[in-house]
Amino acid sequence: MSKSTKKHTGAMAKIDRSKVYPLVAAVDVVKDVSYAKFDETVDVAVRLGVDPRHADQMVRGAVVLPNGLGKTVRVLVFAKGEKEKEALDAGADYVGAEDLVAKIQDGWFDFDTAIATPDMMGVVGKIGKLLGPRGLMPNPKVGTVTFEVGRAVKESKAGKVEFRVEKAGIVHAPIGKVSFEAEKLQGNLVALVEALLKAKPSAAKGTYIKKISLSSTMGPGINLDISDVTGRI
Repeated sequence: MSKSTKKHTGAMAKIDRSKVYPLVAAVDVVKDVSYAKFDETVDVAVRLGVDPRHADQMVRGAVVLPNGLGKTVRVLVFAKGEKEKEALDAGADYVGAEDLVAKIQDGWFDFDTAIATPDMMGVVGKIGKLLGPRGLMPNPKVGTVTFEVGRAVKESKAGKVEFRVEKAGIVHAPIGKVSFEAEKLQGNLVALVEALLKAKPSAAKGTYIKKISLSSTMGPGINLDISDVTGRI
């Protein structure tokens, strides 16, 4: 048995799979069972009572986590003129137009988020098939197609997380690093769930949030007490 398998088995032994944990305890357990040599990302999986095959039940949006993500976010902005300067002043890593499109067509993807002014979407559309599968296509629904590029850049740098429900009705999102103070992870998780509640489609019937689980990159999943989380909103 490899060392990683032994460590994973040891981590699993510390978790009661039949139990739902209150938020504070769940975060403590995730930090306690983390065993990787690197600073693992803490992820949340939320199963929603929606059928994303129906357009009126799609859940998509973004939230600026109050305590950030603990990583440097490389932001690219498609803009010209005054908006190019605004993006640079706000801290964008790359700003341009057709020149950036050409680089991306040549296989360059050294950025984490793409933002565009509305007037640039005709140009950006040329590389939609390249950006889309990577989750990098600017979209007005999550605030990445906007004339307020300065604010969008600052939000992305501060820890803005985009979320979208998958085919199975589950939303996955990072909320920070294992090295974060427990209170910061708790605050980020509550902010994410609050954003999901605000994004609830009017067509969704029955129980909306069916399950919330928390895990680190290498660690096992921990089921949370939904009412404890939503009671903090």
